[in-house]
Amino acid sequence: MTQADTMYEVQAPPLRRSLWQLCTLSAGLGGAAIFAVSLGVTTSVVMRNLGLGGLRGDFEMTEIASAACASLFLPLCQLRRGHVMVDLFTGWLPRRARLSLDGVWTLLFALFWAVVAWRLCLGLEDMRAYGDRTMLLGVPVWWVYCPAIFGTGLSALVAFDSALCLLRGREPQTECA
Repeated sequence: MTQADTMYEVQAPPLRRSLWQLCTLSAGLGGAAIFAVSLGVTTSVVMRNLGLGGLRGDFEMTEIASAACASLFLPLCQLRRGHVMVDLFTGWLPRRARLSLDGVWTLLFALFWAVVAWRLCLGLEDMRAYGDRTMLLGVPVWWVYCPAIFGTGLSALVAFDSALCLLRGREPQTECA
C-alpha cells in the first residue's frame, strides 16, 4: 500500500475516501473478470488438446470481458494520476504554476471522460434498440456498454475532483486528502 493509499483510507474526507474505495472496487472487479475469462480460455485450450473439444464461445467471452472491463481500470489510474504526462516544457516552472497547469489539463480530461460516457450512453441505447447479440453465446451486445459507462463516468468524477485540487495548487493524492 502506498502513502497515497494510506492517506485515502485514514485522513481523507468521506467523498474522497468513497471515490478511492469505488475506484479500487472497480479495478478489482475488472481484474477478477479478466482472470475468470483467462481461466475459461485456459480450460478450453486444455480441453481441446485432450480431444474433449473446447468451451463454446471462448473467444466471445474474451472479447466481451476485454471490452467490458477495460474501462473499469481507468478510474483508479485517473485517481493515482497514472496517465502519461509529459512535463518536458514545464519542468522549470514553479511548483504552483505546474500544479495549476496540470489542473487545467486534468479538467479537460474530466470533460473528455464525461463526453465519452455520454456517447457510450447513446451507443447503449442504439445497441439495445437494435437487439444485436453475439453469434455463439447469444449475449446482448449492449451489456458491454454498462461497465464502460460506469468506468468512464467515474473517471470523469475523479478527474474533476483532482482538477479542483490541482487548480488550488495542491497535490490531489497527498495534500487534498
